[in-house]
Amino acid sequence: MLKDNSVYLPEEAYLSKREFPSIILASLKGISQVIFIENVVSGVIILIAITIASYQLGIIAFLSSMIGTLIGKIGGANEKSVDSGLYGYNSVLTGIALTLFLTGPSQWIIALGGAVIAAIFAAMMVHFMKNSTLPILTFPFIVLTWFMLLVSYRLKVFQLSNTLVPQSLSHWELDIEGEVNWTEGIFNGIGQVFFLDHTLSGVLLFIAVFWAGWRLGLYAVVGNAVALLAAYGLGGEHSLIILGLYGYNAILACMAVATVFSTEDNRFKSISGIAAACLTVPLTASTSTWLLPYGLPALTMPFVLSTWLFLGARKVLPTL
Repeated sequence: MLKDNSVYLPEEAYLSKREFPSIILASLKGISQVIFIENVVSGVIILIAITIASYQLGIIAFLSSMIGTLIGKIGGANEKSVDSGLYGYNSVLTGIALTLFLTGPSQWIIALGGAVIAAIFAAMMVHFMKNSTLPILTFPFIVLTWFMLLVSYRLKVFQLSNTLVPQSLSHWELDIEGEVNWTEGIFNGIGQVFFLDHTLSGVLLFIAVFWAGWRLGLYAVVGNAVALLAAYGLGGEHSLIILGLYGYNAILACMAVATVFSTEDNRFKSISGIAAACLTVPLTASTSTWLLPYGLPALTMPFVLSTWLFLGARKVLPTL
C-alpha cells in the first residue's frame, strides 16, 4: 500500500520471497530503460547483447540493475517507478562504465558500489527536478562516473584504466584519414549506448528496440543515420564514426525528443527529433574536447544537453 500515492509506509518497506520474481522483472526493465523501453523481453535481448560482447559486463549490468531496483524498493520509492525499472538504468550504465574504465582488484566492488550511489543520486535528482518537469535522463550516471574516475588521481584504490589518457590540446591533431566502414558505424552506434564495440551486439540491440515498438526502432535508425552523415559531412574523425561514438547520443536524443517525451500535439516532433540528433554531433565533439585534458569520456552528456534543450523549449514552444 502507498502513502500519499508516493511512498510505502515505513513498516511495509521490506522484501518478501513473493517479491523476488517482480524484482527480477523490474531489473530486466531497468536494463531496457537505458533506451527508454519498459519491456522484459527487450531487457533480456539487451542483456544477451551485452553478454555476447563481454560476459563480465553482462553480469555487472544485471547486478547493477538489481541493485538500483532494490534501492528503490527498500527505500520506499513509488512502486510503479520501481517496477518500471526507472531506478535501474542509471545504475546499469554506472556499473558498466566503472568496470570498463577502472582496473585493479577493487574494480567490481567499486562498480557495484557506484550502482548503489547512482540509484540514490537518481532519487535526489527526481526530487530536485520535479518542478521543472524535465526528466533526469542519464545525468546521475554521467556526473557520478566522472567524479569516480577523477578520484583515481588522489586515491590509490581507484586505478584508472590505460584506455583513458589525458591529452594536451596544444598538441592535438585531427585525423580524418581512411575509409569509413558504414556498416560498423551503424551497429556500433547503438552498441555504444552500452559501451559495446560488437556488430552482433548492435544487431541484437536494434532487435530489442523494434521488439518494443516500430516507432522507437525507426527513430533509433534515423537518429543514427543523420548523426553518421552529419559527423562525416562536418569532417569528423573517421575512426570515431566507425566506432559509433557520434551515433549513440544521437540515437537516444532522437528517440527521446521525437517519441518518448512527445505528444500527438507536437506537429514537428519528427523534425525536432532529427534536429536533436544532429545537435549531438557538435556537442559530442565539444564535450570530448573539453574533457580531453582530464582523460574523461563524454558519456551521454551530449544526449542529455540536446534533449533538455528541446524539451525545455517546448515549455514555451509547445508544438516544437
